[in-house]
Amino acid sequence: MLEIKNIRVSYGKAVALRNVSMEVRSGELVALLGSNGAGKSTLLKTISGINRPIQGSITWQGEPIHQMPSHRIVQQGIVQVPEGRAVFPELTVQENLRMGAFTRTDAEKVAEDLEFVYKLFPRLRERQKQSAGTLSGGEAQMVAIARALLSKPRLLMLDEPSLGLAPVVRELIFDVINQIYAKQNLTILLVEQNARWALQVATRGYILENGRISLEGTGSELNSNPHVQKSYLGY
Repeated sequence: MLEIKNIRVSYGKAVALRNVSMEVRSGELVALLGSNGAGKSTLLKTISGINRPIQGSITWQGEPIHQMPSHRIVQQGIVQVPEGRAVFPELTVQENLRMGAFTRTDAEKVAEDLEFVYKLFPRLRERQKQSAGTLSGGEAQMVAIARALLSKPRLLMLDEPSLGLAPVVRELIFDVINQIYAKQNLTILLVEQNARWALQVATRGYILENGRISLEGTGSELNSNPHVQKSYLGY
Protein backbone atom coordinates (compact mmCIF):
# COMPACT_ATOMS: atom_id res chain seq x y z
CA MET A 1 0.00 0.00 0.00
CA LEU A 2 2.61 2.57 1.17
CA GLU A 3 6.24 1.81 0.41
CA ILE A 4 9.18 4.00 1.41
CA LYS A 5 12.58 3.21 -0.09
CA ASN A 6 15.88 4.69 1.03
CA ILE A 7 14.62 8.22 1.61
CA ARG A 8 16.96 10.91 2.84
CA VAL A 9 15.69 14.25 4.14
CA SER A 10 17.77 17.24 5.21
CA TYR A 11 17.12 20.60 6.82
CA GLY A 12 19.94 22.60 5.30
CA LYS A 13 23.13 20.75 6.21
CA ALA A 14 21.46 18.74 8.98
CA VAL A 15 20.37 15.28 7.85
CA ALA A 16 17.06 14.32 9.50
CA LEU A 17 16.39 10.96 7.79
CA ARG A 18 19.05 8.60 6.44
CA ASN A 19 18.16 5.82 4.00
CA VAL A 20 14.83 5.08 5.67
CA SER A 21 12.88 2.17 4.20
CA MET A 22 9.57 0.84 5.52
CA GLU A 23 6.11 -0.18 4.39
CA VAL A 24 2.53 0.00 5.59
CA ARG A 25 0.26 -2.74 4.26
CA SER A 26 -3.48 -2.47 3.81
CA GLY A 27 -5.38 -3.07 7.04
CA GLU A 28 -2.37 -2.68 9.34
CA LEU A 29 -1.84 -0.47 12.34
CA VAL A 30 1.89 0.30 12.20
CA ALA A 31 3.59 1.99 15.16
CA LEU A 32 6.61 4.24 14.62
CA LEU A 33 8.56 4.71 17.83
CA GLY A 34 11.63 6.72 18.72
CA SER A 35 12.94 9.36 21.06
CA ASN A 36 12.44 13.10 20.59
CA GLY A 37 14.38 14.32 17.57
CA ALA A 38 14.66 10.85 16.02
CA GLY A 39 12.87 12.00 12.84
CA LYS A 40 9.36 10.60 13.34
CA SER A 41 7.45 13.81 12.57
CA THR A 42 9.82 14.54 9.70
CA LEU A 43 8.96 11.16 8.19
CA LEU A 44 5.21 11.78 8.43
CA LYS A 45 5.59 15.25 6.93
CA THR A 46 7.62 13.76 4.09
CA ILE A 47 4.90 11.22 3.35
CA SER A 48 2.37 14.09 3.40
CA GLY A 49 4.42 16.12 0.91
CA ILE A 50 5.35 18.89 3.33
CA ASN A 51 9.01 17.86 3.17
CA ARG A 52 10.77 16.69 0.01
CA PRO A 53 13.28 13.83 0.11
CA ILE A 54 16.61 14.50 -1.56
CA GLN A 55 16.99 10.79 -2.20
CA GLY A 56 14.77 7.72 -2.42
CA SER A 57 11.10 7.23 -3.24
CA ILE A 58 7.65 6.97 -1.67
CA THR A 59 4.97 5.02 -3.51
CA TRP A 60 1.27 4.66 -2.76
CA GLN A 61 -0.59 1.82 -4.43
CA GLY A 62 2.42 1.54 -6.74
CA GLU A 63 2.34 5.20 -7.78
CA PRO A 64 5.19 7.58 -6.83
CA ILE A 65 3.96 10.39 -4.59
CA HIS A 66 7.18 11.92 -3.22
CA GLN A 67 7.01 14.80 -5.72
CA MET A 68 3.25 15.36 -5.42
CA PRO A 69 1.88 18.51 -3.75
CA SER A 70 0.25 17.89 -0.39
CA HIS A 71 -3.33 18.51 -1.54
CA ARG A 72 -3.01 15.78 -4.17
CA ILE A 73 -1.62 13.38 -1.59
CA VAL A 74 -4.70 14.05 0.57
CA GLN A 75 -6.87 13.36 -2.47
CA GLN A 76 -5.14 9.99 -2.74
CA GLY A 77 -6.48 9.16 0.73
CA ILE A 78 -3.38 9.87 2.87
CA VAL A 79 -4.36 12.13 5.77
CA GLN A 80 -2.23 13.29 8.69
CA VAL A 81 -3.28 14.46 12.15
CA PRO A 82 -0.29 16.65 13.04
CA GLU A 83 1.42 16.90 16.38
CA GLY A 84 0.00 19.84 18.32
CA ARG A 85 -3.56 19.57 16.91
CA ALA A 86 -3.31 22.54 14.48
CA VAL A 87 -6.99 23.46 14.57
CA PHE A 88 -8.21 26.71 13.00
CA PRO A 89 -8.75 28.75 16.18
CA GLU A 90 -11.10 31.38 14.75
CA LEU A 91 -13.43 28.85 13.12
CA THR A 92 -16.11 26.99 15.02
CA VAL A 93 -15.79 23.30 15.78
CA GLN A 94 -18.20 22.43 12.98
CA GLU A 95 -16.40 24.69 10.51
CA ASN A 96 -13.12 22.96 11.41
CA LEU A 97 -14.69 19.57 10.80
CA ARG A 98 -16.12 20.62 7.45
CA MET A 99 -12.64 21.79 6.41
CA GLY A 100 -11.70 18.12 6.52
CA ALA A 101 -14.25 17.45 3.78
CA PHE A 102 -13.07 20.39 1.65
CA THR A 103 -12.12 18.21 -1.35
CA ARG A 104 -15.27 16.05 -1.22
CA THR A 105 -18.34 16.50 -3.40
CA ASP A 106 -20.62 13.84 -1.81
CA ALA A 107 -22.64 16.18 0.41
CA GLU A 108 -25.03 13.52 1.75
CA LYS A 109 -22.17 11.23 2.73
CA VAL A 110 -20.32 14.15 4.35
CA ALA A 111 -23.41 14.77 6.51
CA GLU A 112 -23.43 11.08 7.50
CA ASP A 113 -19.73 11.19 8.36
CA LEU A 114 -20.24 14.35 10.39
CA GLU A 115 -22.90 12.55 12.41
CA PHE A 116 -20.51 9.60 12.83
CA VAL A 117 -17.74 11.76 14.33
CA TYR A 118 -20.24 13.47 16.63
CA LYS A 119 -21.16 10.01 17.93
CA LEU A 120 -17.46 9.21 18.40
CA PHE A 121 -16.92 12.51 20.21
CA PRO A 122 -20.21 13.64 21.83
CA ARG A 123 -18.41 16.61 23.36
CA LEU A 124 -17.84 18.05 19.90
CA ARG A 125 -21.58 18.02 19.20
CA GLU A 126 -22.06 20.06 22.38
CA ARG A 127 -19.40 22.52 21.24
CA GLN A 128 -20.10 22.56 17.49
CA LYS A 129 -20.83 26.31 17.44
CA GLN A 130 -17.95 27.18 19.77
CA SER A 131 -14.72 28.74 18.51
CA ALA A 132 -12.01 26.07 18.29
CA GLY A 133 -9.53 28.47 19.87
CA THR A 134 -11.41 28.27 23.15
CA LEU A 135 -11.25 24.45 23.45
CA SER A 136 -9.13 22.48 25.90
CA GLY A 137 -6.16 20.52 24.57
CA GLY A 138 -8.13 17.28 24.68
CA GLU A 139 -11.09 18.78 22.84
CA ALA A 140 -8.77 20.25 20.20
CA GLN A 141 -7.27 16.79 19.67
CA MET A 142 -10.77 15.39 19.20
CA VAL A 143 -11.39 18.06 16.54
CA ALA A 144 -8.11 17.21 14.78
CA ILE A 145 -8.90 13.49 14.61
CA ALA A 146 -12.54 14.04 13.64
CA ARG A 147 -11.52 16.53 10.93
CA ALA A 148 -9.13 13.95 9.47
CA LEU A 149 -11.91 11.34 9.41
CA LEU A 150 -14.10 13.76 7.42
CA SER A 151 -11.45 13.53 4.68
CA LYS A 152 -12.32 9.82 4.21
CA PRO A 153 -8.72 8.63 4.66
CA ARG A 154 -7.47 5.31 3.41
CA LEU A 155 -4.27 5.81 5.42
CA LEU A 156 -4.59 7.81 8.64
CA MET A 157 -1.32 9.08 10.08
CA LEU A 158 -1.45 10.11 13.74
CA ASP A 159 1.45 12.13 15.15
CA GLU A 160 1.57 11.90 18.97
CA PRO A 161 -2.20 11.88 19.53
CA SER A 162 -1.88 11.59 23.33
CA LEU A 163 0.81 14.24 23.80
CA GLY A 164 0.05 16.62 26.66
CA LEU A 165 -3.36 15.16 27.46
CA ALA A 166 -4.77 14.40 30.89
CA PRO A 167 -4.94 10.64 31.63
CA VAL A 168 -8.73 10.41 31.31
CA VAL A 169 -8.70 12.21 27.93
CA ARG A 170 -5.73 10.13 26.76
CA GLU A 171 -7.69 6.94 27.45
CA LEU A 172 -10.63 8.33 25.48
CA ILE A 173 -8.38 9.08 22.50
CA PHE A 174 -6.85 5.59 22.69
CA ASP A 175 -10.33 4.06 22.76
CA VAL A 176 -11.39 6.04 19.70
CA ILE A 177 -8.27 4.98 17.78
CA ASN A 178 -9.05 1.36 18.63
CA GLN A 179 -12.64 1.85 17.47
CA ILE A 180 -11.86 3.45 14.13
CA TYR A 181 -9.17 0.87 13.40
CA ALA A 182 -11.46 -2.05 14.21
CA LYS A 183 -14.69 -0.76 12.65
CA GLN A 184 -13.78 1.65 9.84
CA ASN A 185 -11.42 -0.59 7.85
CA LEU A 186 -8.73 2.08 8.20
CA THR A 187 -5.02 1.59 7.79
CA ILE A 188 -3.12 3.57 10.44
CA LEU A 189 0.46 4.78 10.83
CA LEU A 190 0.88 5.81 14.45
CA VAL A 191 3.61 7.89 16.09
CA GLU A 192 3.01 7.69 19.84
CA GLN A 193 5.02 8.46 22.97
CA ASN A 194 3.16 5.80 24.96
CA ALA A 195 5.18 2.94 23.50
CA ARG A 196 3.59 0.30 25.70
CA TRP A 197 0.09 1.00 24.43
CA ALA A 198 1.26 1.48 20.85
CA LEU A 199 2.94 -1.94 20.73
CA GLN A 200 -0.11 -3.59 22.28
CA VAL A 201 -2.38 -2.39 19.47
CA ALA A 202 0.10 -2.45 16.56
CA THR A 203 0.26 -5.25 14.05
CA ARG A 204 3.84 -4.21 13.26
CA GLY A 205 6.25 -1.52 14.35
CA TYR A 206 9.47 0.29 13.52
CA ILE A 207 12.04 1.92 15.79
CA LEU A 208 13.54 5.12 14.39
CA GLU A 209 16.81 6.24 16.01
CA ASN A 210 19.02 9.10 14.83
CA GLY A 211 17.19 9.28 11.53
CA ARG A 212 17.54 5.56 10.75
CA ILE A 213 15.31 2.51 11.16
CA SER A 214 17.12 0.43 13.77
CA LEU A 215 14.52 -2.29 14.43
CA GLU A 216 11.31 -3.62 12.95
CA GLY A 217 8.95 -6.44 13.78
CA THR A 218 5.50 -7.34 15.00
CA GLY A 219 4.14 -5.49 18.01
CA SER A 220 4.80 -8.51 20.23
CA GLU A 221 8.33 -9.00 18.87
CA LEU A 222 9.27 -5.40 19.61
CA ASN A 223 7.54 -5.56 22.98
CA SER A 224 9.81 -8.44 24.01
CA ASN A 225 13.01 -6.97 22.52
CA PRO A 226 15.52 -6.12 25.32
CA HIS A 227 16.62 -2.84 23.68
CA VAL A 228 13.02 -1.69 23.23
CA GLN A 229 12.17 -2.71 26.79
CA LYS A 230 15.11 -0.76 28.22
CA SER A 231 14.87 2.32 25.98
CA TYR A 232 11.13 2.76 25.47
CA LEU A 233 9.16 0.59 27.90
CA GLY A 234 11.02 1.29 31.13
CA TYR A 235 11.71 -2.38 31.99
